Amino acid sequence: MNEQANAYLRQRVFSASPEELRLMLLEGALGFARQGAQGLRERNFEQSYQGIHQCQDILMELISALRPEIAPDLCKRLAALYTYMYRRLMEASSQRDADIVDEVISLLEYERETWLMAMDKLREERAGASQNGPKPSVSGSALHRQAGSAEDRVAGMSISVQG
Repeated sequence: MNEQANAYLRQRVFSASPEELRLMLLEGALGFARQGAQGLRERNFEQSYQGIHQCQDILMELISALRPEIAPDLCKRLAALYTYMYRRLMEASSQRDADIVDEVISLLEYERETWLMAMDKLREERAGASQNGPKPSVSGSALHRQAGSAEDRVAGMSISVQG
């Protein structure tokens, strides 16, 4: 990547909300998985290794960003899904099978679409809350929200940016 692209990406990451950061990770995982599948199909094993390895790194970041203290059932299910995708990528790499990577791509696309819907729901709830009066009170460092809100579900994630 050139200097301008790096500067743009850095600015985009530092100005993004946690929800947008997770979306960026999902999109990155998709891009790298596609790169890995293409490399396998073209028998370019360096390209496939790089794509699959980067996708696996993002999946590990998504797992480590889960916050089970906020949404334990959701986090358990997401961790199982991400672990499954990680294992499938290992199999794809060792068997040099692009169809397995395609399965992971399909799951990541579904996850991305689901996340976009959750973000839309959260935006709607936040817009409704801002029109209906003051924000919920903050006690200590805990924000009191209605149980079952989209914000509670989104709060099951935290994203760290490294590098």
